[in-house]
Formats: sequence, C-alpha cells, structure tokens
Amino acid sequence: MDAILLGRVGYDLMSEEPHVPLKDVRRFSRYLGGSSANQAVGLARLGMRTAMIAAVSKDAAGDFLVEFLQKEKVDTRHIQRVEGYQSSLCITENSPPDRFPQVFWRKDAADIQLRVTPAALSFMEKARLFATNGTSLCGSPSQESTLSALERAHRARLTVVFDVDYRAMSWKSPEQAGKFARLALPYVDVIIGNEPELCLVTGAHSVDEAVKRLRDKVRVVVSKLGEKGVRLVRGGKEYFQAPVPIKVVSTIGAGDGFAAGFLYAHLAGKDWPDCLRYGNAAAAVVVSRLSCSEAMPTLTELEALLQ
Repeated sequence: MDAILLGRVGYDLMSEEPHVPLKDVRRFSRYLGGSSANQAVGLARLGMRTAMIAAVSKDAAGDFLVEFLQKEKVDTRHIQRVEGYQSSLCITENSPPDRFPQVFWRKDAADIQLRVTPAALSFMEKARLFATNGTSLCGSPSQESTLSALERAHRARLTVVFDVDYRAMSWKSPEQAGKFARLALPYVDVIIGNEPELCLVTGAHSVDEAVKRLRDKVRVVVSKLGEKGVRLVRGGKEYFQAPVPIKVVSTIGAGDGFAAGFLYAHLAGKDWPDCLRYGNAAAAVVVSRLSCSEAMPTLTELEALLQ
C-alpha cells in the first residue's frame, strides 16, 4: 500500500443552478466529499495504491460513499459502518468565480464514531505514507483513534502528513482546534495548511511567524497562500510555486486537489519544487470543474497540464 488516509467521508450536494442563492436552489448533484476521502480518490486516480480508515453511516448514504470509493479503486476494508449516526452532509451554492457558500450538517456525525482497530493499525504499518486531518480530532472516539494512528505511523517510520483542515462548525472555538492540532505535531513530518490554519495551530499572528514556530517541530511546512501560490519550508530552505492560471468553475476542493497532487509527487520520488508543481496543477484541474471527488485528475490529465 502506498498511502493510507484516516478521516472524513461525507455526502456532498452541489447546486446545478449557477448564481442562484442557496435558499432558492431546487436541483443538486450528489458527490462523495470529505477532505480525506477526496484526497484518497485523488491519489488513486494518479495511480497510487490507496486505502481509507474511516466511519460512515449504516444506510443508503453510507452505501453510496463506500461503493464510490471502491469504484475508484480505494481500499475500503477498514471503513466502519455505524448505526444511529449520519454521514456528514455539505450543501454548496455554485456562484463562480468566487462565491461558494456552504451549509454543513455534522450533528452526531458518523466519522466522529471511528474506533480504530488493532487490525487497522497493523494494516497501516505496511504503507509508505499516512495522512489525516484536524477535523478527525474534533470529538471522541475519533480523536483518540486519530492520535493512536498518528503515534503508530510515526513509530513505524511512515511519512506522516497532517492537513489542518479547520472547519469552524466542528469546534467550540478556534483555540480548541489549535490545541488539539498541537497534540498531533510530535508525530508529524509534513503539515499542510492555509495562512489562517497555520496561525491557528501556532497561535501566531502572521503566517511567517507561524512557519518559524512550526519549522522547529515538523520536517516540512507547506503554506497554501491562495491566489499568491504555495510555499514549502524544509530546514533552512524555502521553495515557492505560483498557481496555474485557469478558468475557475468552483474553488471547492482545491485544497484537497493540491494535497493529492503534492503527495503523489512525493511518493513518486520527486523533489520538493516538483511536488509543489504537481499539487498546484492538480488544484487547477479541480477548480476548473464542478465537484470535489469527481473533479480529481488522472495522471495523464495532470502531466498534460504541466507540459
């Protein structure tokens, strides 16, 4: 196995009516969502052997989510089905190029009921890379399961990746989210976040100060700078990559596309500047399409854009 991702698998409804306010939309398309699930699909489409550790509802929505992952060749043997809880739901307005308000339902979310098993932890040790995100720390028992998996992956010397993935509706406060993200840092090799997320983790007031604080704790710090591009800091070296110019259809899923392209390139043995290039190119493909998971590029599409 190349990569194992632990985290959210959700149900997305995306408006099919451009520039119609969300309250007035009548037609939606359904998709698989959730940052970890989107990244798993992205890595699988790029040819990486990928698996998920997660929990979804034991109902028709859960059936759809698991079957979609299986069709994308993502290993689902360690996705748990939990009764009495609902897979999280996200409803999104589609008003390009810069308006995509969302409504989330995450009360009693099934993904927070993840109880990582000894079998899943043993399975995880056979991978090359383990990735998870901050939302997995927002409640029990997922919080304890995520920390156990991070520690196990660290001890097994996998490359451990932490995507901050801050979602305000999942936390009582930003300070609480930052506190639990800091619990993950001793096990992390690569941290990925946008400017507010990195400041949230460190308590810094600027992204430069946040990076300075993080570079002593993790090996690689990746700062997503939106329209300005992306920066990577490793030790005393810094790398910057400008975004790929492209017509924006939807910005939803851009960060997950970046993570998939970036992690693919790392697993493929490419140097850090190329990892940023692949990440930006994957993000560009995603924002040129509607949806998150189904917008993820294949390797042929990615390399064609890079050329």
